Formats: sequence, structure tokens, C-alpha cells
Amino acid sequence: MNKAHAFGDVPAHRVVNRKGLLTGKHHFPGTDLMEQLLWNEGVEVEEDQIVRFKELFWDPMIELKED
Repeated sequence: MNKAHAFGDVPAHRVVNRKGLLTGKHHFPGTDLMEQLLWNEGVEVEEDQIVRFKELFWDPMIELKED
């Protein structure tokens, strides 16, 4: 993800750690840009952590599973 900016418009603000913490926010200019981008998508954030993270978590192993 550190090189995502080289590939255009990658929604890297959605990448958080396994607990829903905004650990990559230092890669975004300003103090709360990552949080603001998430809020703009309707994702609540409190104290640098996504609220209801388990409900919002996207698991590619489940979602991309071929039948």
C-alpha cells in the first residue's frame, strides 16, 4: 500500500489493521484526512478506530469465493 499512490486513485484510506485501527493515517496529508474520507463514505470513526468494524469488515476469502 505504500506505493498505491503510483497507481492512481486507490482507496487506500480503507486499509486498516485487523482491529479496525487507522494505523496508516500517517500516510495521508493533514491530521485527520483518512478519518474524513471514511466519514464521507458513512464509516464512523472514534479515537482512530472504526465503529462496528466487524459489521463492515470485508473478507475477500468469503466474498470472492467461487461456487
